Amino acid sequence: MDDSIETGTALHRGREAFGRRAWRQAHAELTAADSVEPLEPADLERLAIAAHLVGRDDDAAAAWARTYQRAAARDDPARAVRAAFWIGMTLGQRGELSQAGGWLARAQHLIEESGRDIVEAGYLLVPPALHRLMTGDPAAAYAGFEQAGAIADRFGDVDLATLGRLGRGQSLVAMSETARGVGLLDEAMVAVVAGEASPMIAGLVYCAVIDACQSIFDLRRAQEWTAALTDWCATQPDLVPFRGQCLVYRAELLRFHGAWRDADVETRRARDWLTGPPLDPAVGEALYQQAELDRLRGSPGKAERAYREASRFGRRPEPGIALLRLAQGKPDAAWATIRRALDEADDAMTRWRLLEPAVEVALAVGDLATARAEADELAGIALRWGAPLLVAMAERADGTVTLAEGDARTALASLRRAWTHWQELDAPYEAARVRVQVGLACRALGDDDTAELEFDAARQVFRALGAAPDVRRVDALSTSVQSSPANRLSGRELEVLRLVAAGRTNREIAAELVISERTVDRHVSNLFVKLDVSTRSAATAYAYEHDLL
Repeated sequence: MDDSIETGTALHRGREAFGRRAWRQAHAELTAADSVEPLEPADLERLAIAAHLVGRDDDAAAAWARTYQRAAARDDPARAVRAAFWIGMTLGQRGELSQAGGWLARAQHLIEESGRDIVEAGYLLVPPALHRLMTGDPAAAYAGFEQAGAIADRFGDVDLATLGRLGRGQSLVAMSETARGVGLLDEAMVAVVAGEASPMIAGLVYCAVIDACQSIFDLRRAQEWTAALTDWCATQPDLVPFRGQCLVYRAELLRFHGAWRDADVETRRARDWLTGPPLDPAVGEALYQQAELDRLRGSPGKAERAYREASRFGRRPEPGIALLRLAQGKPDAAWATIRRALDEADDAMTRWRLLEPAVEVALAVGDLATARAEADELAGIALRWGAPLLVAMAERADGTVTLAEGDARTALASLRRAWTHWQELDAPYEAARVRVQVGLACRALGDDDTAELEFDAARQVFRALGAAPDVRRVDALSTSVQSSPANRLSGRELEVLRLVAAGRTNREIAAELVISERTVDRHVSNLFVKLDVSTRSAATAYAYEHDLL
């Protein structure tokens, strides 16, 4: 078969695969065709998109650059400018701002030299608007996105119109005009979910909208759009960008809803996916989520390493690292970290995420006045925004501080409301944390029986989740656990008891625990004495009755 026939065949297969969104095949076939005979600008554009979507960013950049050169040489400024736009966007996301600016300036000069009125002029308004949004000038950003949207409407360009709505929505959210902002974000998502936007734009919009929803604590929208992103990724198995972020979002939601094992699986998948190659900076968020799971499950060493790794990739380790220090019995270190983080918080959204942990740390160091000020600030934010998650956080913070102030009756009312909110949000861990505070309030009011019921309910949730530090804390608070014979068993004696209950002989237990049979005999005798039983069957019954298995 001669080269021209082979090129045509590979080119046809590449175009067909591109149409099916089989990105890996499209990249391979178009690359093969290009190696025999240089592709035309339209096919170079397809090659660049396919390369980007399978994570071959260097290949994508080279294909975009060639698209620019060939399109410019053929007096096709629209295609050339679009290529320069994507080069600039990609380089900007990688932090290579000087090169990004150079390509965008080149594109602007090409438009000016051509003297043509083309929609791509609107695309070039997006990067500077994004820069203004990220550097704290949302009003100027909004104006830039609005201008881009007007150009999109004039040309009927869906991709640019979607970017314009996304940017305006983000800008309004940053200006605390949440209702209007969320409305525009929803409009952008409608175009994406309906398949009207191109894959490059769709992936950007999915991730940006979910991030915006999480930043304003709108869990319902975050969950809805995360599910949509998951479905979108599933239809394109070769997709590399966006899939890692999708896994991170899923992991965070799974942890929130109490599916910690599933969250751990998704977090590890996200970490592996995002570490590439190519390496995606979003790996920092995956590492932070891993650190949070390790902290909550009582693995401080693992949590410490993950927080440090997350920080290395640009993800600030607060508030998790402060709460880890608190769990390690280092309240002063936790206090220094959380105060410094709050002082540095230069935007409202960052501050909101720090306030409730700051209340917890302030109470731990005995600074009741600061804890009250922070709880009141959080309550004001919740009142202004009305997001259910913020309301739940504010009610819990207020109840906890009020209890520390000595007004148990008022605190109990706030805590009961907080528990209801967390239940409605389907957040079992957070709801259980509130029940511990409810138990303390009941105890302060002299109702020890109800306090024990609350502690026991919280303990069951913590055990089911694997939240070992919280189980230990509740056990320390509970008088029923403190007086229980089972609480006097050593860790090794508990292991022996569980194996006895499983029907193992002393010899089998010795082999499994790698200890001598005489040592097992001693452990069995000790636990018989502590539990006040005389037979293995009685010890087994006790183990089942007291949920020790």
